[in-house]
Amino acid sequence: MKILVTGANGLLGQKLVSLLQEKEDIELIATARGKSVQTITRGTFYMLDVTDKNQVDTLISATKPDVIIHTAAMTQVDDCETKRDACVLNNVTAVEHLIEACSKNGVHLVHVSTDFIFDGTHGPLDETAEPNPVNFYGESKLAAERLIQASNISWSILRTVLVYGVTNDMSRSNIVLWVKKSLEEGKTISVVNDQWRTPTLAEDLAQGCYLAAVKKATGVFNISGKDFVTPFDIATQTATFFGLDPSLIQPTDSTKFRQPARRPMKTGFIIDKAKKELGYEPHSFLEGLEILSKQLTR
Repeated sequence: MKILVTGANGLLGQKLVSLLQEKEDIELIATARGKSVQTITRGTFYMLDVTDKNQVDTLISATKPDVIIHTAAMTQVDDCETKRDACVLNNVTAVEHLIEACSKNGVHLVHVSTDFIFDGTHGPLDETAEPNPVNFYGESKLAAERLIQASNISWSILRTVLVYGVTNDMSRSNIVLWVKKSLEEGKTISVVNDQWRTPTLAEDLAQGCYLAAVKKATGVFNISGKDFVTPFDIATQTATFFGLDPSLIQPTDSTKFRQPARRPMKTGFIIDKAKKELGYEPHSFLEGLEILSKQLTR
């Protein structure tokens, strides 16, 4: 099977490239807007701007993948709120280009979406929950989902939550790395205790993408961790695991933060469907910290 990955330089993209290179029955086509940040020993790499319709059409027509796993996106929530044209271009228009190319070439699309399509009034949520985004990032990701669902292509939509992990170039942080770095530097940090999530190890999300791709599974699947916790819980568990001072972590609530974009208060996912239909089995948050810590000491 030939699988093309967009956004190969991102956290999820890097984990997918590593995973797919290990699969002898997979021919990997890795793509990203810039040069590859990791060595690709099995497979090929192409620079690709998914917002450029001609580039998308040309590359997919030339390489003829069986499946595209689309991880490239504008995910900085506050930037999406303040730079809406860029958000639409990256999160909606790019998906339009991919749908057209998939339709033309008979390609199955695995699209990565988010818990931020929900309003956060309740959780954890299953795949039948009604979307109602409270910020523009969520609106853009929901718009992309609806384009895919209305199309004539074969597709999987994988929704995920608060992804964490270690990248090769460490160009982007995430909640676990931020907490660890801040406490190591002796900084006092404020972390909200009134939002709820199911944090997702990047390796687990990559595994979910792989399972959906090889099965060409159709429909919507929740792919996240299984621990339903607050960011404050995440921070204190991270501190304890790495032997850092949890007294530096101050609990606070969402009203104390001035951010351009609203955050949903309670999301998190029920992952029974993915377990049953895909064979998806995520690590616990503690197990995820163990995996992350080994990567940091390499």
